[in-house]
Amino acid sequence: MVCAPVVASSILSADWGKLGEEVISIINAGADWIHLDVMDNHYVPNLTFGPMCCHTVRKITNATIDVHLMTKPVDDTIVMFADAGADIITFHPEASKDIDRSLRLIRSRGLKCGLAFNPATTTDMLDLVLPELDVVLLMSVNPGFGGQKFIPYVLNKIQRTRNRINTINREIRLEVDGGISVDNIANVARAGADTFVVGSYLFGQDDYNIAISKLREEIHNGVQNNRNTSY
Repeated sequence: MVCAPVVASSILSADWGKLGEEVISIINAGADWIHLDVMDNHYVPNLTFGPMCCHTVRKITNATIDVHLMTKPVDDTIVMFADAGADIITFHPEASKDIDRSLRLIRSRGLKCGLAFNPATTTDMLDLVLPELDVVLLMSVNPGFGGQKFIPYVLNKIQRTRNRINTINREIRLEVDGGISVDNIANVARAGADTFVVGSYLFGQDDYNIAISKLREEIHNGVQNNRNTSY
């Protein structure tokens, strides 16, 4: 089951000096979600947002807040971001001592939950936990910094993951994060993604409305093509 396309705006690439304005502008321009890349300078080599940032974003928008935790250990961070107003929390399997417990912790707070996978990390565990997920997040760059280039071999991984999701009779989003732009988003959609995290490309444009319109046009072009294209 392929969900309606979602453009998730990663504010890692926004102007942090006027973050509130950026969030409002990007939502008014047509972004569906606000995506928070949470890094702890431990699991990944960078330090970004804390729960206070999530709380601030929650106060200025009703848009879905999609929190991607790149933190280890993860359970305490789950609680903090749940309390701060997140709607969706994804984490990396290797960051949890007990994946099932971490997923239940997210659900116990009334949130949607997901697992995130680095480009070279296998997704075989999805055979066991997929029915418990709302989101599968595939990284198309190695996490830690914004502005990286999309890794082409992830297209095949997207396609394989889409095939896995299609065996489950429930709505599970397939989200892709890293290096997505108007130049490659059609291929990402064609491979089977339905949720697109866009950061440096989007915030590098002068007109967010035009940028998001172009992204949606390319998503539509990708969806219209054969999803069984080989990469």
